[in-house]
Amino acid sequence: MSENELHRIGVIKEVCNKQLTQMTAASNLGLTRRHIQRLVNQFRQDGDVGLVSKRRGLPSNRRFLSDFREKVLTLVKQKYADFKPTFACEKLAELHGIKLSSETLRQWLITEGLWRVRKRKQKKVYQPRYRRECYGDLVQIDGSHHDWFEGRSAKCCLLVFIDDATSQLMSLRFCESESSYDYMNITREYIDNYGKPTAFYSDKHSVFKVNSPSRKSSKQMTQYGRILYELNIELICANSSQAKGRVERANRTLQDRLIKEMRLAGINTIEEANAWLPEFMADFNRRFACSAYSSQDAHRPVQESAIELDDMFTRQTSRKVSNSLTLQYDKIIYLLDPTEKAKRLVNKAVMIYDYPDGTIALRYCGEELTYSVFDKLRSVQQGDIVNNKRLGAALAFAKENQAERENTYDRTRNARKGSRKAQVRAMNPRVADEVKFKSSLTRE
Repeated sequence: MSENELHRIGVIKEVCNKQLTQMTAASNLGLTRRHIQRLVNQFRQDGDVGLVSKRRGLPSNRRFLSDFREKVLTLVKQKYADFKPTFACEKLAELHGIKLSSETLRQWLITEGLWRVRKRKQKKVYQPRYRRECYGDLVQIDGSHHDWFEGRSAKCCLLVFIDDATSQLMSLRFCESESSYDYMNITREYIDNYGKPTAFYSDKHSVFKVNSPSRKSSKQMTQYGRILYELNIELICANSSQAKGRVERANRTLQDRLIKEMRLAGINTIEEANAWLPEFMADFNRRFACSAYSSQDAHRPVQESAIELDDMFTRQTSRKVSNSLTLQYDKIIYLLDPTEKAKRLVNKAVMIYDYPDGTIALRYCGEELTYSVFDKLRSVQQGDIVNNKRLGAALAFAKENQAERENTYDRTRNARKGSRKAQVRAMNPRVADEVKFKSSLTRE
């Protein structure tokens, strides 16, 4: 028996023993006096069992028909086999006009063996942290590497910016790898749309923090950290994934919902996805975003001009000018035009601005320097370290280089089929002339 039924038995017994009037019992149980008389008659006839509901154990009168149940399960098997019950229930209502509760659908799927209840492992306890009070006070950022297009395109990374106070998705952007330039682009887009937040909350990825043991003691910043410092935005690096759990949980939700939404929308490339993401963000925030404790907006207006922002969102470094008016950056030698101003810069440091679009600017004390590309260094050291999060892009680049080397090897092997002079001439004409000259001396 339930607690309500046990309480009802006690009251009816008092009525039968004339310790309580029927009007008082009706007032206590929230029933009419006539219904109290019926319960008294049932109790006197059958005892405690007479007060138990006769409908217990029988199917509900409000249950769905079996034909409707089969129709829903057929749709789920055909189109939403890998959807979770809540998400499948939403799609049934949006696309097919079928309205039912997610718990009903979950029980149906469990009965049919289409959904399995998993036993959760005992997790480590982490003390909760209150949300920030103001919108824009703290923005959690992270990159999620996943097969977002389910094999229709190569694996890529989704950069996620989420507000801590409201759980609102602020910016989403697909990119090939989690690099500094990608974070520069999405951050520039963020401050153009919302302004400057108080702080960004990230992990200890090398884009945000210098992780080299030899540099940890120094105050050196990464390129992205320098940009935020110039914009007066605080960068906080979390010590664990649980500390920035809001963006981690958002990544988990996106890896489930976003993939299937793109499948339904027929999106197959990064370009198509980035153009469609604002529509998804609006629908996502309508469903899951909440209100902040305070109505204050902590975003600050951007004081810098567009030109100043263009210079900030670059990879900046310095190089010394050699006696031949050259400097080396990113395996490329740049030759300064031999002007009087350039000649005075020998052995002085020149700032290099490497823009995300690939253009390079050389400046000294804010003045632009004209230059030309002298030569490219073709050798790549085997000891170059590639970050784990960019390993996929690095391997793809390596495969392209290997294919190019294979083609070069095939052309060289075909050239070796000729005579020795033809071989030497094909490989290096200058060496061929030297061989010809030495052979003439031998004959003389």
